Amino acid sequence: MQIKNRRRQNFPKIKLIKRQEMWTLTAQGWAIAIALIAYLIFFAITHVHSFLAVTYPIKSAKVLVVEGWLPDYAIEQALTEFKNGSYRQIISTGGILGKGSYLTGYKNFAEVSAATFIKLGLEAEKVVAVPTPFVVKDRSYASAAEFHRWLSNSNLQIESINLFSLDVHTRRSWLIFKKLLNPEIKVGIIAAKTQDYDPEKWWDSSQGVRTIVDEGIAYIYAKFFNWKA
Repeated sequence: MQIKNRRRQNFPKIKLIKRQEMWTLTAQGWAIAIALIAYLIFFAITHVHSFLAVTYPIKSAKVLVVEGWLPDYAIEQALTEFKNGSYRQIISTGGILGKGSYLTGYKNFAEVSAATFIKLGLEAEKVVAVPTPFVVKDRSYASAAEFHRWLSNSNLQIESINLFSLDVHTRRSWLIFKKLLNPEIKVGIIAAKTQDYDPEKWWDSSQGVRTIVDEGIAYIYAKFFNWKA
């Protein structure tokens, strides 16, 4: 009998589960947590567009830089901004045209936008096209970098510029230009108003949802992982 008891003592008991004390939310706690989450979601939905489509211009800027891929209605808004401001020159940027170069005679968005400004009545000497070489990715960065190189080799002596972009793409373009130009040159930003959807109710259209989601993800990636993207 003693031998059997000793054998039993040599084999420890295996426990697969154990009882422990755990904190959890009460009914009132869950209600508050759900209400808080719902409020944060509502706040994000109603404010994300204004955050991405930022407008923060520098009043003393003498140069307006326009991203050349903008649609015609945004180019018209840029021209209005130029006439209402104290600008001396418009500089259009942009890469290779994906379609239409054989018909239009222009090879890149920078030249198309510059020609559009002239067609709309702006003096040719006030417009400069700065084309971007062909790139597979990071097109916004490539345009900003090419503008930076052009500016470094030009005779322009400027302390600030205003960048003109479209809708929710504006926040990411501003980030890239500031990374390249600051602190030597201050960068202001102006967002053209989109005609593709209602910014106040972007969630009511598939175009609005796709645009907000795509640009939101792109900005987060550029901000926290790779600002050149």
